Amino acid sequence: MINTGHWTTELLLESDHQPYGFIYVITNNVNNKKYIGKKQCVSVLKRKPLKGKKNKRHEIVETDWKSYTSSSLELNKDIELYGKDKFTFNIVKWCESKAELAYFEAKLQFECNVLFSDDYYNGIINCRLCRFKIKDKK
Repeated sequence: MINTGHWTTELLLESDHQPYGFIYVITNNVNNKKYIGKKQCVSVLKRKPLKGKKNKRHEIVETDWKSYTSSSLELNKDIELYGKDKFTFNIVKWCESKAELAYFEAKLQFECNVLFSDDYYNGIINCRLCRFKIKDKK
């Protein structure tokens, strides 16, 4: 099991496997308001080519996901107001690609009608979707 920082999850993840990202639900335990979002665990850093070479160098680096709270200003203000201990940070799905991450975040946001309910911090569903390949896990 990998260290997930303040995030909790009941989903299994092998210690040697780094997923691309995850879908999460943050719950304010004071007023039960929620936020649905996504976060990348890794990103690709593009470096200049080495001297005399043409191809850029790509390096996979871990993001700040273990300490990340949210991109929502309203939610972050409440975290500051009430304290981080009054919130539940739950990972609901691990994803293997950027396309998969975008799709499942939007899908969950639409299923929960986040834009039509005052029970959610979400104020926008912003997505760019494309087809993604499902990797065989054999």
